[in-house]
Amino acid sequence: MIELLRRFGGKFRRYMVIGPACKLIEVIFDLLTPLVIAQMIDKGIGAHDVSAVVHYGMLLGAMAVIGISFTLVCQKMAALTSQGMGTDIRGALYEHINKLSYAELDRFGTPSLITRITNDVNQVQLAVALGVRMLIRWPFLAVGSMVAALAIDLKLGIIFLICTPAIGLVFWFVMARCIPYYKQLQAKLDRIALICREGLSGARVVRAFVREDHERERFAQAADDQAHVAIAVGKLSSILNPVTFLVMNLGVCAILWVGGIQVNVGELTQGQVMAFVNYMTQTLTSIVYVANLVVVFTKASASASRINEVLNCVPSITDEGNEPVALPEPNAAGAAAPVPALSLSHASFSFGAGAANAVNDVTLDLPLGKTLGIIGGTGSGKSTLVSLIPRLYDAGTGSVSVMGADVRTWPLDQLRHVVATVPQRASLVSGTIRSNLTWRDESATDEELWAALDMAQASELVRNKPQGLDASVEAGGKNFSGGQRQRLTIARALVGSPQILIMDDSASALDFKTDAALRHAIRERSVRGAAEGGLPLTTVIVSQRVSTVRDADMICVLDHGSVAGLGTHDELYASCQLYREICQSQLRREELEGQQGSATPASDSAPASTRAKEGR
Repeated sequence: MIELLRRFGGKFRRYMVIGPACKLIEVIFDLLTPLVIAQMIDKGIGAHDVSAVVHYGMLLGAMAVIGISFTLVCQKMAALTSQGMGTDIRGALYEHINKLSYAELDRFGTPSLITRITNDVNQVQLAVALGVRMLIRWPFLAVGSMVAALAIDLKLGIIFLICTPAIGLVFWFVMARCIPYYKQLQAKLDRIALICREGLSGARVVRAFVREDHERERFAQAADDQAHVAIAVGKLSSILNPVTFLVMNLGVCAILWVGGIQVNVGELTQGQVMAFVNYMTQTLTSIVYVANLVVVFTKASASASRINEVLNCVPSITDEGNEPVALPEPNAAGAAAPVPALSLSHASFSFGAGAANAVNDVTLDLPLGKTLGIIGGTGSGKSTLVSLIPRLYDAGTGSVSVMGADVRTWPLDQLRHVVATVPQRASLVSGTIRSNLTWRDESATDEELWAALDMAQASELVRNKPQGLDASVEAGGKNFSGGQRQRLTIARALVGSPQILIMDDSASALDFKTDAALRHAIRERSVRGAAEGGLPLTTVIVSQRVSTVRDADMICVLDHGSVAGLGTHDELYASCQLYREICQSQLRREELEGQQGSATPASDSAPASTRAKEGR
């Protein structure tokens, strides 16, 4: 909590000084009030002097007005501080989360990050607000009341010395057992957020498989787990107030008993006894509120540690100190300089220490303007491999180079402008088609947007919308079909003239005719770029369809993260058993007849697993 105050409290320092100062003035009036009441009782009521009662009553009224005025100022300072810090913390969290690489995001998890940026920040806001408003009031009021009471009579002060430690003992007993529960509560909330996210985002799948009852049971179980912890905390916390007020009331009874005896013998006045009772009540009530403040601060401390865990997480991928990379220049004939667009040298990657490599020792070179097709079974590492190119992940060993420069030397903005990625899961955000298409280039003209839509085979889709480019897009693109979302995300990647286009199985929802037209348009774009004196478009296509990658200049066959084969379609059909099996499972007999002669007898005679290893 202190770390957050140091980091975000600087600009609110004056509010954090003015607010408690105003509250301190209010507390001074609260401490004077019992003395004024004592004088009213002794000099007014006891002496039957109406004018004295009116005089002290007016004084009490004036003190109340002044006190509430300072209280309102304190309330405003608390609101400005807590809301301002909460806004800044949320902004800093969101900004920092967007700097984290995929590795850190995988470690925290989306539901946990959402809980931290909402619930945890709310807990910190509440603690800051109460800190400005109450942190000075109750401790100062407790100490001040005790000093004032002891100044009235030392004998009655012994009652304070008995009651205060008793309440402190109860407070320690409860807090020592509550603090571990508060950390558990936040973890339980993370679990509830995870189940909610899965159930709501996958509502169609849940209903398609009639799993509503199962999901309700999952949620009920998570909610019950959270409720059990909350109830346990509530039971412990519920001890505080009753026991504290019991001790306080017993103390008041003792004061009235002992004070009444002293009044009878003339050692104290009735007003002094009443003042002592008021001070006793203020002291013990203050201790109760201090205990409640500690509960709030304990929750906030647990939340603050979770917030700091994110803020202190150093992104594993940074571009600090990287200078812009000069792109290769085409020669006079329009051909590109002999620099590979993409080069991987013994690149390997794993999701965490000790885990098996998701990408294992991959080496390949892709010339400018060529197309690389990547194919393999589910979980073979295709998406992970292409994530190394725009540096969404960093290779654990080996290197990945774009345009002849290691990706670690590129400024991230430049690298991800040169390399456009179409993710496996088509993702659109709420807004309009135009606002989604201009993510890579906010200054893109309508002509450039329509050109990208034409290449992505999405222009007809947009033209059929009454608002055209300004047609609305709902959150997640829910008002478009899967194929329409894919075409729009492909168009988005093509805006801004990228030099490398990565399509990570992003045409899986397209029919074969549209898929073929898309690949033809991309090839034309590459040829046209070279003919116009620019760099040709280099394409990386990830797919499980042989028809999508068979015309690629180079095909990489992956098997459990390793390269099982690398070459053209004809070369791989002849030499790579794994690729041949994929082709035989997808292509018609007449399409395969032209390939039969190229298959080697040796590869036909070996078992499939052995042949796959030989291909690697």
